Amino acid sequence: MQPSAWLLAVCALILCTLRQIDGAKGQRQCSENDYYYEYTECDSTGSRWRVAIPQTPGACTGLPEPVRGTECTFSCEAGEFLEMSAQECTQCAAGSYSLGSGIRFDQWDSMPAGFSSLATSLDNGPQGDDRLTCNSSSWVPQGNYLESNRDECMVSLIYAVHLKKQGSISFEYQYPDKNLLFEFFIQNDQCQEMDQSADKKWLKLTSHGEWATHTVNLKSGTNILYWRTGGVLMGTKVVKPVLLKNVQIEGVAYTSECFPCKPGTFSRVPGSSSCDSCPRDTYSGRGASSCTPCNTSTQYAPEGSGVCKARPPCSRKDYFQIHTACGSDGKTQVIYKWIEPRICLEDVAGAEKLPPSGEREPCPPCNPGFYNNDTATCSPCPPGTFSDGKKACERCPAGTEPVLGYEYKWWNVLPANMKTSCFNVGNSKCDSMNGWEVARDHIQSGAGGSDNDYLILNIHVPGFKLPMSMSSHSGTECGRITFEFETVCTADCELYFMMDLNRKSTTVVESWEGSKTRQSYTHVMTQNGSVSYTWAFQRTNQPSDVRRYVNDVVRIFSISVSNAVDGVSSKCRACALSGQASSSLCVPCPPGHYIDSQTNQCTECPSNTRLLPHTTPGPDACRPCGPGSKSDKEHSLCYSDCHFTHTEGNVTLSFDFSLLGSVGSLMNGPSFTSKGTKYYRQFNISLCGGQSHMAVCTDNVTDLSITDSQRERGEGANAVKTFICQSTIIPAIGRGFHTALSSQSINLADTFLGATVETTLDGIKASPDLFPQNSKKIPDVNFYYRSFEETSSCESGRSAVVTLRCNPEKSTKGEISVPSQCPAGTCDGCTFNFLWESSGACPTCTESDYHRIEGACKGGHHDILYVWTEPKLCMGGVSLPEKKTLPCEGVEVWIRLGAGLAAFTAVLLISLTCYFWKKNKRLEYKYSRLVMSANKECEMPGADSCAVMEGEDNEGDMEDEVVYTKPSLLGKLKAIASKGNGESYENVQLNSSHPKALVWS
Repeated sequence: MQPSAWLLAVCALILCTLRQIDGAKGQRQCSENDYYYEYTECDSTGSRWRVAIPQTPGACTGLPEPVRGTECTFSCEAGEFLEMSAQECTQCAAGSYSLGSGIRFDQWDSMPAGFSSLATSLDNGPQGDDRLTCNSSSWVPQGNYLESNRDECMVSLIYAVHLKKQGSISFEYQYPDKNLLFEFFIQNDQCQEMDQSADKKWLKLTSHGEWATHTVNLKSGTNILYWRTGGVLMGTKVVKPVLLKNVQIEGVAYTSECFPCKPGTFSRVPGSSSCDSCPRDTYSGRGASSCTPCNTSTQYAPEGSGVCKARPPCSRKDYFQIHTACGSDGKTQVIYKWIEPRICLEDVAGAEKLPPSGEREPCPPCNPGFYNNDTATCSPCPPGTFSDGKKACERCPAGTEPVLGYEYKWWNVLPANMKTSCFNVGNSKCDSMNGWEVARDHIQSGAGGSDNDYLILNIHVPGFKLPMSMSSHSGTECGRITFEFETVCTADCELYFMMDLNRKSTTVVESWEGSKTRQSYTHVMTQNGSVSYTWAFQRTNQPSDVRRYVNDVVRIFSISVSNAVDGVSSKCRACALSGQASSSLCVPCPPGHYIDSQTNQCTECPSNTRLLPHTTPGPDACRPCGPGSKSDKEHSLCYSDCHFTHTEGNVTLSFDFSLLGSVGSLMNGPSFTSKGTKYYRQFNISLCGGQSHMAVCTDNVTDLSITDSQRERGEGANAVKTFICQSTIIPAIGRGFHTALSSQSINLADTFLGATVETTLDGIKASPDLFPQNSKKIPDVNFYYRSFEETSSCESGRSAVVTLRCNPEKSTKGEISVPSQCPAGTCDGCTFNFLWESSGACPTCTESDYHRIEGACKGGHHDILYVWTEPKLCMGGVSLPEKKTLPCEGVEVWIRLGAGLAAFTAVLLISLTCYFWKKNKRLEYKYSRLVMSANKECEMPGADSCAVMEGEDNEGDMEDEVVYTKPSLLGKLKAIASKGNGESYENVQLNSSHPKALVWS
C-alpha cells in the first residue's frame, strides 16, 4: 500500500477513535446520511481502501472503520453504478443513466465543468499588440453542440481526465471548411504530446450537414485532451466553424452515482446507458422516466422539448404554394399547403385561412433532351438522339455527334438525379421536410422548420466525358455547371454553392449574402470524377422556433451541366479536330492529330507542334512549339529538354539547364494576415522534362486519405501537378502546430510557350526592370509559361516568366527570387516573375574559355599551363588540358640557327663592302690616268666622250678638261652587272669648255 493510503486510513481510524471518546461524553452516533465513502489512491499492488468521510466534521461519532476496497481495475457495466456500502454494481433507476466506467457530455447550454477554452496569443505578428485581438475568441456552447471560433485566432478546447485503465475517447464533429485548421491531440501530465498518426491528429473534412465520429485510444493515467482550431484567412471570407457534440470518455474511475436525464429526455427502464428524446408535442423535466403530452389543441412542443408552448394564430408564414404534377390532361395547378408540423391555430381571431387552389393551366414543356411520351411525363431521349423538349427525339445527322449533359429550365417535377432536404445542426426537426419546391419556371427554397435551417438542393453527376470531337484536347476543362438564380432577403441570409468530388469532402465553391438580383454563375471542372453539387440556403444563423423570415427565398431558374456521362442531348455537334465521321458518331483520332475538313480523315500534326483545344478543324489547330521547346505527342504539350542555344554574331552559346535539377522551389516571406498569422508562399517550378517531371503542390491537412508516395506523385484529391504551382505554408512555430501545414495549392502555369533571350513572347512580357541589372556578358534566358484557366481577376488566365541568369558565385542548384516590390511573385495578380540565378545557368564551356601560359626554362625544362579566362562564365563542357612539361632544347636550336644566319649575313655584308671599296679605288686610278693623258698637247678626236676599255693603257696627255661624275652605289651595282655581261668599259664625259679643270661630282 502506498504511504498516502496508509496515512489516510490511519487518520480515519484516529478520527473514529476520538469521536468514540467524544461520544462517551454525550455526542450522537453517525447515521448513513452523515458521511459518504471514498477510495484511497491505489498502491503499487493495485489495492485500495474504502474510508468514510463525514459530511460535517465533528457533527457525530462512530464512523465506519476503513475496509479493503475493490481492485483498482474494477468497473461496472453501462447502466450500472458502484454502490459503495456493499461495493457492488447496481442498476441505475429509471430517469437516469450511466456509462459504467465512462462519462458523456451531450448538453452544451453552458461549458461543462472541467472544460476550458484558451485563445493562444499571436506572438508571431509584425507588431507586438497583435495578441490583444484574440481575447474574445473561444469555443461557444450552443445548446446541443459546441461551436468553434470563425477567425484566424488559434483557440484550444481543453479537458483533463485521469484514467484508471486504458480507455478511449469518441466525439462527433462537423468540419466543413478547409480554410479552418482543426486538430485533436493528447498530452500527458508532463505536457508531452502522445504519439499519434496524422489521420488521428488532423480531422477529415465532412460533407455539409454530416456528423462524423472520431475515436482515439487513451492510456491509463492523466490525459489532457486538446481540440484546436485556427483559421487561415488570406483574402477569403469568414470560415465556417467546427461543431462538436457527444463527447464520451471510457476508462475513468468508478461511477458511484447515475446521471439524471436532462429536460426533454427520459429513460423508461432501469439500467439505461442513455436517455431518449421526447417525441413531438410532449415534454419532460429533469430526471424523467416518461414524457408528458401537451394539450395539442392550444399547445405544441418540438422534439426533445422541456416545456410546451402556446400555438400562435396562423399567418402567411405558415403555408406555402407548390405546383402539382402534370395530369393526364396535360395540365397542372397551384395549390397551398400548411408547413409541417403545423403549429398555428386556424380557427382563432386574426388567423389567416389557407388560400384555395389555383386554376388548372397547361404544363410546361419538357426540358431539352427529354420528350413527352403521351403519359403526361417526360422521358429522356435514347442514346444518339436529341430533342429540344418540344419535339420528338431525332437521330443526329451523319458527321455529327450528340452533345450530352443536363439542361433544366422547366420545373414541373424534381429531376430524377436531384434531391432536396432540410437540415439543422442543432436538432432534427426538419429532417423529413423538403428543402426546395418546384414552381413551373423555377425551383425555390421551401419553408423549413425554423429560420436557421439549411435548405438543401443536390444534383449528382457520375462523371464527365468530352465529346469525341474534343477528347484529345490538352485543355484542362472537362465539364462545367451553370445556373441562374436570385435571392430575396430581409435578414442576413446566405446561399452556399458547394462541391463534393469523389466523395472526399465538401468544399464551398462560392457563397452570396443578402439579396441578389437575377444573375448567372459558372463553375469549370478541371478534374474528372463523380461529383455532387449542392445549394444550401439559410435565412439566418440565429436559432429560433418562430418563422420570422419564411418569405426570404432563393429561386433558381435554370441549371445546365455539360459533358455529363449519363446526360441527354439537346443538340448535335459536328465531328471536328480529333474525330472522323462514322455514321452518326465520331471516332476519336490518336493524340496529336486533327481532322482534315476535306477528307474527313485524321491527320497528324507536324513535328514540334501541339494540338490546341477548342479551335476550328484544320492544320491551324496545330500550334508550333515556341523557341527552345519540343512537342510531346502523347500528351499534346510542349516542353523544354533543358538544352538551349543562342547565337549572336560569330559567337554561339550552348546551355544545359539540366544541372539546375528537374524542379526548383522557392519559399518567400514571411507574410502576415490581418490577425497576425504568419504564413509563407511556396512556389514549385518545373523547367523541363515534360509530363514526367511536373511540379507538384499538395495539401497535407485536408487530404489525409492518400499515402506520402501518392502525394509526391501528385495523386491526391487536392494535389496540383503542373509546370508552376503555389502553396500556402503555415510554419509549426508560433501557431502551436508540430508540423508545417501546406494548403490552398493553385496552378499558375500548365503550358510551356518557349525559351528565348527576348523579353516578349506570345504576348507575355518579361520585366527585367523588376530585378537587379545583369552585370555579366552572358544574356539572361527567359522561360515563358501560361495557364488558360480563367480566374475572377485574370480573364485570359495567368502567365509566368522564369528568368535564368548565369551567376558563377551561386551553386549549381542556384537561388530563385521574386521581385522585391512584388513579394507575392506578381504585381498585378496575373503575371508572375521569377529570377533563377545559378552557375548551372551558365553556357557550356568551350576551348575559347581558357588560355595557355608558358613558364620560364629551368633546368632545361619549362611548364605549359592552361587556365580559365576570368571571370569564368561557363559550366561543364570541355575540361582544362592537363599541365605539360617540355625540354628547353627545342627553343635553343632556333636561337642558334638564328645566330648563325645573322653571322653569315654579317660576313656577307663585310665582303661586299670590301669588294666595292677595292673596285672604287681601281676606278679612281683609271680616271686619274685619263685626266693626265688629256693634258698632253695632242690632237684629240672630236668625239664628246670616250671610253677606255679595262686593261688598256691611255698614257697620252689630255689637253681638254675632264668632267667625272662619281657613280652611286646603285650605279656601281649596275656597272658590275654590265661587266658581267661583257661591257667592260666606263663612260667619261669630256667637256672642252673648261680646259685644265677636273670636276668631281
